[in-house]
Amino acid sequence: MAAVARVPSGHPANPENNQPAGGNSQLITAGYEELLTALRAMNGVLVAFSGGVDSSLLLAAAQKALGEAVLAVTAVSPIFPPSDLESARLLAGALGVRWITLETDELADPHFRANPPNRCYLCKKRLFTRLLAEARRQGLPWVIEATNADDLADYRPGLIALRELGIRSPLVEVGMGKQAIRRLARSERLPNWDRPSSACLASRIPYGEAITRERLERIARAETALRGLGFRQVRVRDHGVVARIELMKDDLERLLAAGQREEVIASCRAAGYRYVTLDLQGYRTGSLNETLEAVRGE
Repeated sequence: MAAVARVPSGHPANPENNQPAGGNSQLITAGYEELLTALRAMNGVLVAFSGGVDSSLLLAAAQKALGEAVLAVTAVSPIFPPSDLESARLLAGALGVRWITLETDELADPHFRANPPNRCYLCKKRLFTRLLAEARRQGLPWVIEATNADDLADYRPGLIALRELGIRSPLVEVGMGKQAIRRLARSERLPNWDRPSSACLASRIPYGEAITRERLERIARAETALRGLGFRQVRVRDHGVVARIELMKDDLERLLAAGQREEVIASCRAAGYRYVTLDLQGYRTGSLNETLEAVRGE
């Protein structure tokens, strides 16, 4: 049986493929062809499939390149909202790919529960070790995942675990960033091409504070309620009894409008928070990493 734990080649990102929405369509198309070529050379892949736009495009490209030699696997865990699982199920069904779920229990690991700055490393190491074992059982030579070129700018210790295990990140290898991914997902008629970026629920809890099932569940309840009020890109940062809401800047004024503010407060209190606050800086990826200046070398 083919071995799966190989060291990735570490191709540098090619900024020409990371075009904004109004960028060069020919370069984006060329980047997609490069992605398909890279996938064909793998002969068979297990795709870590979250249901987000990045992993959806990667899965669709893998199916186009490799046909039946593709297996999509979605992790089921308390750190992911149930809606992610449903999105993954629907899209895998629409694509007609083989799809299975894998239950993971990060909360069983006391080191993860302690929520250290390398929490993402612990999570990825645990998950992808299991995905490698599944790939071996399925006779698939590679495990791939959907980190994109733009992700490299943030603090992401999980990438270290991927490198250690030999997991491939094809979108990084061909230098593809978020704007190009969305344009390609739209052209490939993926229904979630404009889905807001997401991250695990544990990323809402400040480092050093314990990750518990109760906290994860109230975060999920609050964010689901806010999306139900029409806020598409939302984060509820959990500071104990305090919910710190991050929204896109265009939504800040709408939240404060008559009637809307009361609904937001009621939704967050119903989710389990005593106090409800609005972060005036608005939504930004990984805002809790702002406390890690020493770790990031700034």
